Amino acid sequence: MHVVDLEGVNKSFSKTGPVLENLDLSILKGQFVCFLGPSGCGKSTLLRLIAGLEDSDSGRLTVQAESTQGVSFVFQEPHLLPWRTTVENVMLPLELGGQIPKAERAEKATDALESVGLGEALQKRPHELSGGMKMRVSLARALVTNPDILLLDEPFAALDEVTRFQLQEDLLKYWDKEKMTVVFVTHSISEAAFLAQRQVVFSKRPSRIIADRASRLPNAAQSRNAELRLSTEFLSEVRELSGVCR
Repeated sequence: MHVVDLEGVNKSFSKTGPVLENLDLSILKGQFVCFLGPSGCGKSTLLRLIAGLEDSDSGRLTVQAESTQGVSFVFQEPHLLPWRTTVENVMLPLELGGQIPKAERAEKATDALESVGLGEALQKRPHELSGGMKMRVSLARALVTNPDILLLDEPFAALDEVTRFQLQEDLLKYWDKEKMTVVFVTHSISEAAFLAQRQVVFSKRPSRIIADRASRLPNAAQSRNAELRLSTEFLSEVRELSGVCR
């Protein structure tokens, strides 16, 4: 089943001109897909179209989510409300939905924070958190609604390497557990190689798809770990992906 379908999608901006040009793309339910390409090529714009945050100029775009809260978005910056505690920030999507009692919202937010390793930081405020912890809160906030589709726009780009690697592994474990569809934007070849079942590579703008390939690495989340990063299989995957990005 396709949860995202694009046919002949175009998008331009008045100041920068054409960004996406006649894009065709389909994403299957449960896939982990990385959008890979140079900075400014339109990857984030495409993600915002899928999220419904922007409208295309022409073409057809359909997104099949099972509920109104079926699509969640993780931005490049955490965008946490500074006056709210960690658990209150994560509760926000449930409050906006308006259908869940306060006690249940708090319980779901606590569970989401525990799932990303922040069960001890429920009452901390954003200024008390490290950059990695803030991004974990942002991820928990996206996960708290149990989305069908999780969209992530370079969420780990500003983090140190150790934290980034750990969050990549945590995200894979959550995807494997919940069987959701994940679309992850990055300009890092090694990140796309490590995370994705499938890599969609874009050209410079106006963006078009120059490669759409299945990963040769094991799909199982438990196989994508620190040991894999040092393996010849992973280095071969990075080398092959680098070749199609030139």
